[in-house]
Amino acid sequence: MFRKQGSTTKEGIMTITASAQPQQRQWLAQLDLTFSQTAHGSRLSHIKRNGPLSVQKAFYPEGPDCAHVYLLHPPAGIVSGDELYITAKTEQNSQALLTTPGANRFYRARENEQIGHALQLQDTAYTVAANSRLEHLPQETLIYPNANAKNNLTVNVDKQGVYLGWDVISLGLPAIGKEFEQGKFEQLTQIYIDNKLAIHDRLVITPENKLLLARAGLANKPIIGTFYITAPSKLTDKLAQQDLLDALRLQVEDAELNKHVSISLIEDVFVIRYLGQRSAECKKIFIALWQTTRQALYQSQVAQPRIWLT
Repeated sequence: MFRKQGSTTKEGIMTITASAQPQQRQWLAQLDLTFSQTAHGSRLSHIKRNGPLSVQKAFYPEGPDCAHVYLLHPPAGIVSGDELYITAKTEQNSQALLTTPGANRFYRARENEQIGHALQLQDTAYTVAANSRLEHLPQETLIYPNANAKNNLTVNVDKQGVYLGWDVISLGLPAIGKEFEQGKFEQLTQIYIDNKLAIHDRLVITPENKLLLARAGLANKPIIGTFYITAPSKLTDKLAQQDLLDALRLQVEDAELNKHVSISLIEDVFVIRYLGQRSAECKKIFIALWQTTRQALYQSQVAQPRIWLT
């Protein structure tokens, strides 16, 4: 069910009401996925979809125990009034990796006389069960100048589960010299471990708060990357956590990216941040850190999603 404003009929059915004006074009889209462990490995056992969100069949470049699934949004971007809701759940002992075939886009917002620049929303919620693993590794998200974008992510991880997830945000289109001078971008990430809030991370960029330009803010660097890693049951003591932290920091140092990347450990969650000028640089170091983490947690080589190579 869409998690948005609505009303309940006397029969107990929730009816959805659009937040944009009815005469404006908009997409309300929903995608719900469930992954289960079967005798044949991890399988995408349930799909529910409405609107322009879908998936292809699962791929298995790592073998049957990890399903790689591509999240597809055929419009290729989010415009004014669009609301996308994505949920995924890994049941016990299942493993899933979610990615996208290309960049996501929040386009320039349309202006409406009554409501101003209509909101563009993507809301994602993941649930990770005991002894399961969920990886959320999308391509970058482009925030066009004059967008009015809101990007929410909520993750609830069982203490015996593993979550690895990143986002790479491009404010404006720096590759072609279009800066994010006007518009609004808001991002909220919340990570729960055993239903207890471990990470609450909110970012709001507007012309008024000057956070993009301020030296104490983003220092006019348009590429923001954040990579979250939590695996409490795999890193059961402080020594194991410190070993992984040292390995990741050494990798950043070897790549000569200390000025752009920081790594912290907060409430059993590794928080890796990139701030710089190039999304390709951010993705490259995130992939390398992801591979190191996978090796540390599972002592096995990792196969990159095939779509990244096309």
